[in-house]
Amino acid sequence: MQELPVPQIGANEVLVEVEYVGLNHIDARLGAEGFCRWHYPHVLGLDAVGTVVEAPVGVFPKRGTRVIFTTSLAEQGVLKRYTKVANYAVAEVPESIPSAVAATLPNAGMTALAALDKIQLQAGESIYINSGCGAVAHFAIQYARQRGAKVFVSAPQSEHERIKALGAEVLFASEGEQLVQDIKHELGPDGFDTILNSCGGETFVADLAHLRFGGRIACLNGFAQIPQELLFSRAPVIAAVSLGGAWLANSLCAQQKLSFMGQQLLQDVGAGHIQPPAHRTLAFDADLVSEALRELYHHSADVRPVVTVKSAQG
Repeated sequence: MQELPVPQIGANEVLVEVEYVGLNHIDARLGAEGFCRWHYPHVLGLDAVGTVVEAPVGVFPKRGTRVIFTTSLAEQGVLKRYTKVANYAVAEVPESIPSAVAATLPNAGMTALAALDKIQLQAGESIYINSGCGAVAHFAIQYARQRGAKVFVSAPQSEHERIKALGAEVLFASEGEQLVQDIKHELGPDGFDTILNSCGGETFVADLAHLRFGGRIACLNGFAQIPQELLFSRAPVIAAVSLGGAWLANSLCAQQKLSFMGQQLLQDVGAGHIQPPAHRTLAFDADLVSEALRELYHHSADVRPVVTVKSAQG
């Protein structure tokens, strides 16, 4: 823990008093492995909910507005009392949604929306999600069903009831060759129309083998070298998904889209169309946050840890 000066905002920025910070698997991975653009000591945390306490004249949102946002990978994070953010990258939180719930939405929900848009998922198509326990899958399953897709998911047997309640139609608990056989039993020889691969690495190559010829696959965490035979036999459309790219590429349009996706998530949760993930709150304490990040680094979590910042500060 350390004391930092209150950030000074620019012409298109607002100062936010942070209320809650939602922890993600990417926070845990980068916390353990680092990031090339960081300057240490680095403050972790990408997703925040808080109240605008300072804004330039004429800039929306005005003071007193409660907002959610996900911030840049390259900058200092939001696990602190005050942070600044571009005004066009935030979404206003309606009164009906508690702040701790809103904190679970940005990174995972926006990533799911971006992935489904990238693969252009259509009604009647099949989608395979290779890690049903993750936070992104929680949103992707629900939005895929809303779009009229048939949703296939891999997850441990113990998670099947929860995941089916989100909208998954077919679940696999098998691995390796047995998974291959189970998929063929459900689909025949053709493969899936679309795939969302959240784990990256060699799992991307394994998933690619389940794709139909000319199918579309979204990857969230990079992928290993693709064997030439597999690449030509599938001729896939490969989409890389990176929310952080909106900031790393300095794309104003992409940053504004983060706001639009945040608004969509809040509207859908508020209307009851999307079920937010379960969450647990923890105090703004270095040991508790470190323990939560270690858990996220080693395991998929269906209950999201949310750090209470404002009340811990008085």
